Amino acid sequence: MLQEISEQPVVLERTIQNERGKLKKLGQLFQNRDIDLIVLAARGSSDNASLFGRYLLEITTGIPVSLSAPSIFTLYNSSLNLKRAVVIGVSQSGEGTDINTVLERAKESGAFTIGITNEEDSAMAQITDETLLIHAGREKSVAATKTYTGQMLHFYMLASVLGDRKIDFERVPHFSAQALQLKVNVEELVRRYVFMENCVVVGRGLNYGNSYELALKLMETCYVVAERFSSADFFHGPLAIVEKRFPAILFAPKGVTRQSSLDLLARLDELHADCLAITNDKSVARKSPHTLLLPEEIDEFLSPIPFIVPAQLFAALLAREKGIDPDAPRSLSKVTKTI
Repeated sequence: MLQEISEQPVVLERTIQNERGKLKKLGQLFQNRDIDLIVLAARGSSDNASLFGRYLLEITTGIPVSLSAPSIFTLYNSSLNLKRAVVIGVSQSGEGTDINTVLERAKESGAFTIGITNEEDSAMAQITDETLLIHAGREKSVAATKTYTGQMLHFYMLASVLGDRKIDFERVPHFSAQALQLKVNVEELVRRYVFMENCVVVGRGLNYGNSYELALKLMETCYVVAERFSSADFFHGPLAIVEKRFPAILFAPKGVTRQSSLDLLARLDELHADCLAITNDKSVARKSPHTLLLPEEIDEFLSPIPFIVPAQLFAALLAREKGIDPDAPRSLSKVTKTI
């Protein structure tokens, strides 16, 4: 897991270089196609990347985005009218039975289908109209890291051809390399969390998906019960679980979500919670007892990928500190097939 975390800047750069031409062709195709809905189908970490993709695509294109409920097809055998939809399946292996069923049924319903996967010869790649590849090489760790950020990168690239906004996604590999430099800080930080059994992870907007992803990583590699929330939703009830020294981890970039992060930190301070902020905002850093501070130049719009890197390191290094092998989580396998 640690090795694959360190590979991410190279994987991201390689993916940009190898898939850029394919995205250009997709952009030309979309210009001649009426699209009024985008549907994303995924499970696990891929679903968390898709949650990010939903925010990004709606912000940049103005097209409504829905996260698919595969059971609609696999259990209830229902049909949807998708003639003016783009349906995107997201899976590192491309072998998720339920996700591939969604794609097959979407094609039958008239949708244009896209697969985002790390496996060129996967079942997903045989189904979809177009396949966007993550050039990550084999991912051996059960806990996805480099394929998760590769999926997020593809959403940036898709947004750049579906919408009118200029997205400087070419800077993401560099920002991710900078984030890796926090490893020493994380190694020191995890010692205070070695006995952590429960926590909350909070993010909002473009980093909301990251709150789900870090919580998943803590559950699968450290066996920590981790709940995840939007900072807006956290005030609507979940705040009641917080007591003295309760761990709260925040994704808190500078930008439009900054004030909600500051408001939450102020309330958590009153409750004497144990807060850790992953941020590049100095005012947030001053308010948080513990901080992983990233470069200030990272714009909120490009923050999700570099911000998840120290979070991945936190999960992997905390597992090691707890005496758990993050590469062999109990009860789990790399490819999960559900119906």
